[in-house]
Amino acid sequence: MDRELSSPTCFLDIHEKYLDRQFSADHRPTKSRYNMASTIPTAARVVESAVISAPLSKVWHLIKLQDFATFWTNLSKSEITKGVSPDTDVIKWTFQDGTVLEVKQEEHSTIEHFITYSVITAKPALDYTSVLSTVRLFPITSGEHRGHTFVQWSGQFSSDASVGVIEDAKYKRREALADLEKAVGKSA
Repeated sequence: MDRELSSPTCFLDIHEKYLDRQFSADHRPTKSRYNMASTIPTAARVVESAVISAPLSKVWHLIKLQDFATFWTNLSKSEITKGVSPDTDVIKWTFQDGTVLEVKQEEHSTIEHFITYSVITAKPALDYTSVLSTVRLFPITSGEHRGHTFVQWSGQFSSDASVGVIEDAKYKRREALADLEKAVGKSA
């Protein structure tokens, strides 16, 4: 070989020679120099945020999975699912459109002010494998928004989530954050 081993073309040539030796022409995987990256699974991430016009202490008490229906207008109810496990908090969210999600609290910190949850069941079934979401609050300590709360709601989706799923999650989080602002304003 007269090319350097670090050359991408060299790697592809070696890969093709390997395929030639390992597979007969009838059973050989398709090869492409140009779209190898398209076969690598990647996760999609959604991050939405808002400044809520209230101190963190007023916002934080609403950030419990069983209380999301008190502010999120897309939810008709949220209730604790009994009998799952003494060590696991599972909440059943029923949406206005009839969709039902069971969400499992994965992590909760009253010190760092965040909650992380995953969807464990859905009716109707989801079109993707998984999503892990986190709602995180930060007190704003200076500037024109001093005394307010910065809220960030993120979601990490499995690689089989479509663009439509990601966009829908983005808009639902925006709507929920706007609903949170309204709910905190009413309780002031």
